[in-house]
Amino acid sequence: MKKPIYLAALLFLSSLVSEISAQVNKAQNPIIHADVPDMSMIRVGDAYYMSSTTMHMAPGVPIMKSKDLVNWTIINYAYDTLANIDAMNLENGKSTYGKGTWASCINYQKGVFYVSTFAQTTNKTYIYKTKDIEKGPWERITFAPAYHDHTILFDNDGKIYMIWGVRKLRIIELKDDLTGVKEGTERVLIEDANAPVGKNVGLGEGSQIFKVNGKYYLFNIAWPRGGMRTVVVHRADKITGPWEGKVAFADLGVAQGGIVDTPDGKWFAYLFRDFGSVGRIPYIVPMKWEKDWPLIGTNGKVPETLDLPASKGLIPGIVNNDEFKRKKGEPALPLVWQWNHNPDNSLWSVTERKGFLRMKTGSIDSLFLKSRNTLTQRTIGPVCSGITMLDASNMKDGDFAGLCTLQLKFGQVGVKIVNGQKFVFMVSNKTDQPTEIQSIPLSQSKVYLKIECDFRDKIDIAEFFYSLDGKTWKAIGNQLKMEYRLEHFMGYRFGLFNYASKNPGGFADFDYFHITDQISEKIK
Repeated sequence: MKKPIYLAALLFLSSLVSEISAQVNKAQNPIIHADVPDMSMIRVGDAYYMSSTTMHMAPGVPIMKSKDLVNWTIINYAYDTLANIDAMNLENGKSTYGKGTWASCINYQKGVFYVSTFAQTTNKTYIYKTKDIEKGPWERITFAPAYHDHTILFDNDGKIYMIWGVRKLRIIELKDDLTGVKEGTERVLIEDANAPVGKNVGLGEGSQIFKVNGKYYLFNIAWPRGGMRTVVVHRADKITGPWEGKVAFADLGVAQGGIVDTPDGKWFAYLFRDFGSVGRIPYIVPMKWEKDWPLIGTNGKVPETLDLPASKGLIPGIVNNDEFKRKKGEPALPLVWQWNHNPDNSLWSVTERKGFLRMKTGSIDSLFLKSRNTLTQRTIGPVCSGITMLDASNMKDGDFAGLCTLQLKFGQVGVKIVNGQKFVFMVSNKTDQPTEIQSIPLSQSKVYLKIECDFRDKIDIAEFFYSLDGKTWKAIGNQLKMEYRLEHFMGYRFGLFNYASKNPGGFADFDYFHITDQISEKIK
């Protein structure tokens, strides 16, 4: 009697191992556990291309590429700088946090890639075009006003339409060369985009239009009071209407985006979810067609696993380590880096000291968020650590340099110079008022800095550390309760910074930046 029981147990264990193995080898939602909001996606051949939003960062409008809808790599940006104005340059007390460029739209037509966006900061609409999306160059077309959350359709008859707006959606026809709007073509397309959800519903924005089998499909989002972000789809046989709308998906608040097909005929919706201080994170949701309507989800739900290849991780495609060592012909900064607002390129270098990022001070700043040249990368979930080594030998009195978690309620760990004496310090801005929590005298010029972030279950805690030898770490200051604040409208980022409060002209050298998807488990 024991032998059958033993065999049954073996079969059960074998089945369990096979099931676990199958789960491990499948893609997991969210596809990217990092701030990649407002996605717009296309497929060209067997490759997928996606644009996203990074607002006040420079360069702007990141372009990503994937061969499987799961593993993405940043391959370019639509622009280096949006505009040379005070708000983008962090000059004369001005900034454009939470603004800059918002939701973009990516298209491909007759061998040309198009990425369009709009900016509240300049009140303009921008269209960038290139034949080589990875190497460029990009041609820029711009006109006023800024068409909010617009989507562009290159129709089969050669006409080019733009749809935009909030709740009341409007349509215009663009000139053939995309340099502006054809006069007399503006009209209301849909009076109330939220109508399928009900009355007194927020949003009704995030438009993305698609043409499938001769029919037009317009995706938007609604947000019922007391409810969640919801996908609304309108359908029409003609671009002029009439349009019929219905609720297409409502689960976990996963919404805003569109649809894409695979080379073998499968369909998926790409959407994102607000997920605390890590930001707005992308999901891929299976869909199929039913009576010419998109049916999104697995039994109406977001599946935890997908019949797609497993993720290889967000390193190095979305974030990455940097030793600041450059070979001849390599770009000065890899694409994972973005500056907080436009940089002053005369104040940084990766060549003046081989293997180091040198950050110089060129002005006097009283506030960190108004200081220029903070170099950033996304944080990633569920947990992550950012680590650097700072050489403070050439900092001047009143200088502050180090590592930060950047959002309105930021945290910093670094070195400051006070009356010629070096200190390791930790600052918290959790009350919207920068507060030095701890300061420790430093008798050497080199110091190692680390920040650990825990986004599990939206705990949203950051902890700060320093080390004198890179091996033994000591906590400094307090834990920071991170918050996603709309004033910045962005998930937390790691940042390297150096600014002067008294005497410009000094510089700080960073030996490397390392990012991992682990923490020391001291954060609970």
